[in-house]
Amino acid sequence: MNSNRHIIVIGAGFAGLSAACVLAKEGHKVTILEKNDQPGGRARVWEQDGFKFDMGPSWYWMPDVFENFFALFGKKTADYYRLERLDPGYRIYYGPDDIMDIPAGMDELEALFERTEPGSSVKLKAFLKQAAYKYKVGMGDYVHRPSHSITEFIDLNLIKKSMRMQLLSSMSKHVRRYFKNPKLIKLLEFPVLFLGATPQNTPAMYSMMNYADLALGTWYPQGGMHEIVKAMVSLCHELGVELKLNTEVVKIDVKDHLISQIDTKNGTFQADFVVAGADYEHVDQHLLSDQYQNYTSQYWNTRVMSPSSLLFYIGINKKIEGIKHHNLFFDEDFELHAKEIYTTAKWPSRPLFYVSCTSKTDKSVAPEGGENFFFLMPIAPGLHDDESIREKYFDLMLNRFKHITGHDIRDSIVVKRSYALNDFKADYHSFKGNAYGLANTLAQTAFFKPAMRAKHIKNMLYTGQLTVPGPGVPPAIISGQIVAREAIKYLK
Repeated sequence: MNSNRHIIVIGAGFAGLSAACVLAKEGHKVTILEKNDQPGGRARVWEQDGFKFDMGPSWYWMPDVFENFFALFGKKTADYYRLERLDPGYRIYYGPDDIMDIPAGMDELEALFERTEPGSSVKLKAFLKQAAYKYKVGMGDYVHRPSHSITEFIDLNLIKKSMRMQLLSSMSKHVRRYFKNPKLIKLLEFPVLFLGATPQNTPAMYSMMNYADLALGTWYPQGGMHEIVKAMVSLCHELGVELKLNTEVVKIDVKDHLISQIDTKNGTFQADFVVAGADYEHVDQHLLSDQYQNYTSQYWNTRVMSPSSLLFYIGINKKIEGIKHHNLFFDEDFELHAKEIYTTAKWPSRPLFYVSCTSKTDKSVAPEGGENFFFLMPIAPGLHDDESIREKYFDLMLNRFKHITGHDIRDSIVVKRSYALNDFKADYHSFKGNAYGLANTLAQTAFFKPAMRAKHIKNMLYTGQLTVPGPGVPPAIISGQIVAREAIKYLK
């Protein structure tokens, strides 16, 4: 063990845990400083009265990214948790008695498209073939570059590939070239709703998300998404990483462009190198003195952020028939809600929402005879948040849920907790209370994102959803790997 090189990772989210594992494997002494009382960042877990809730991420997509990560250490996901592919992957409610179940099998999926829009099954094959190419290039090459400068992308082969990636065309136009049916269009545009821009402003490159969704499938780790966190923490311990919980960093001291000390509420730490996996804006603007900041407050205030969310964790004392594990309520105007998130930035007038019922797949998350529900409504970051607003939308969602599914769960609720902008700020120092990081617009892609490199500090790098490669659990895990490789170069 190269114990004279001490690396501190700030934050035990997916990016921080990923970076810590890779750095420890290289023989470095690694300490993670985590603000909260459990690791995982947004992927924490909350338990009450026999109900267990994943507090953040609930979709397991891109299973290859998780397998590739654990393979770095000679492991498999199966060494830590059991995956189940969901079939159907999810259900879309377009209205009462108007549902669409998205099957896991490609033959069934093509048949569904054909029934919905005659002739579209052939177009689906062509659409997914192109999306598969984007996924292969995007996830195999693009996302693994540190994006320090444009020179990384001045590569004839990569430029040729980029032409086929459709960086300059929008998802909206791309989808409509293939399909006309509004239900199929909503199905194909929904993954980008959480990427931080309307389909009109999201590059068509992100149809790779449709490949991840429809071809690679929707999975679930038995026990919940926090099982991934537990697996990564277990790997950290195997590799000798020290994890300090309830240890919030309050200041980073820098002298002569090198970090001299990290101050926490529990004491001070010295390190040869620092990986900042906490909220980038918070570290940059609040933990560093002005001369060592990468950006100005004006820069941050002009960034386009991904949505925040209004969340409700609900335990009920009865079983509900007909609900799937993942349920999308698309009975209202998709474009209006997107506009109220990304353009006019206000609490939505007629929101779409999502309901997860993990107890349909996993008996361990609810008492016998009960169901575990997770209601999520995407909202614009930076809005005013208070209890009366939360209750207004809770009432709205329950009424819509009853109207569309025929199930009234209001009188069966035994556990309830809300979570929104103020909580994201308090728990994660989340900039403007965002839930999903920086928007994946063309102007905020690759080297246009906030830099991974600390420009005025020699021994610090940033990682996580506000830098390369972007928001989401798989990109965060990849971000940790990239930053670890860059730190290793510096330490050598």
